[in-house]
Amino acid sequence: MISISTPNPGIAEQSLHGVKREIYLKLQAARESFVYSSHRELEFELSLRANTIQAALDLNKSGAIFTSFQYSTFNSAFWVRSRSGYLLRPDVLPSQAIRDLFQNGKMYGFECSTAMVIVFYKAVLDSIRESHFNYLFNNLLVWNWNNDPDMEIITRVGSEFIPGDVIYFNNPDFREPIWRGANAVVLGGNQYYAHGIGIKTVEDMIAALNTLRKENATQSAYMLNQHSRLNVRYLYRFS
Repeated sequence: MISISTPNPGIAEQSLHGVKREIYLKLQAARESFVYSSHRELEFELSLRANTIQAALDLNKSGAIFTSFQYSTFNSAFWVRSRSGYLLRPDVLPSQAIRDLFQNGKMYGFECSTAMVIVFYKAVLDSIRESHFNYLFNNLLVWNWNNDPDMEIITRVGSEFIPGDVIYFNNPDFREPIWRGANAVVLGGNQYYAHGIGIKTVEDMIAALNTLRKENATQSAYMLNQHSRLNVRYLYRFS
């Protein structure tokens, strides 16, 4: 359910189209209460989630490969490899480095949790002022779920997924550790993006993970009842 603190007419549902309309209807129909200080804050969440979905679609087309940290690659013009991930070079802007991940994807290789954080960074970049983005994220370290404190990612138990959320498919009988599961962006319309698997329905995502189980596996992959979301209220201050 959507709740707006300040008295105003809010957003006219009929004025929304495409994925923003789907996001709005999901927020409105949810049992959870989504509280906003103003209709502009709600508009920001709609844009942030739409930008998350677009970033996922763009990363899927970027040519970036799926691989473990051992075999990972990042464009050395923007990133320096460390023991715990890839550090932003001090002579480049965070916005330039994040855009390069999408523009020169064939120079990159990483696993699925890193992909989700990259998608979130791109969505934030496309949703707030670029100068604020560069100020907030000037010491980026990218790998796995490492993320700057200014891009707070909130993970909670729950089965109500809103387009723009990140969810997790667990694969308990995995053959190789890298396939113990898959993080995926909720795209809407029963479509999900997982780096290394692509864009699929729930059923096809589970079927794909089931092909990556150990011999004589007995447990099917399944979707966890949890979701990860950005802290909209905090990021709205920089829009």
